[in-house]
Amino acid sequence: MKGTYVLILENHADSVVEIGKIGGIEFKKGFYAYVGSALSGLEQRVGRHLRLTRKKMHWHIDYLLASSGVEIREVIFAETVERKECEIAANLHLESTKNFGCSDCACRSHLFFSTSLTELKEEVHNSFHVVVEHFRATKINPV
Repeated sequence: MKGTYVLILENHADSVVEIGKIGGIEFKKGFYAYVGSALSGLEQRVGRHLRLTRKKMHWHIDYLLASSGVEIREVIFAETVERKECEIAANLHLESTKNFGCSDCACRSHLFFSTSLTELKEEVHNSFHVVVEHFRATKINPV
């Protein structure tokens, strides 16, 4: 399956995380939405993000997910033939982390923050409604 996805994350404490070539970024306690796409295997890409075992750090999100206190709470996704991540990101009206997850496009960011999980999810759902016809949300059970 090809598609676009958003990882809903919770960061349990203020922290500074080294993000590849970007360097140290301050992350506030709260909730984050990371927008991505996988046109060569959505299930595998999301599965890779969900894996808790050590993996090669490839994308900015890998560094954040590997830091202590960060967990994936939910995955929201849509089957799409083309990349829709930039459109989803452009419709999120939330605080963003500059240059995160968007080194291959002209977007300001693909990582967004809110202190409210409800507000964050509402923004993500609204953005999906604007960009794609159908999408699904899957809650992740903590392990």
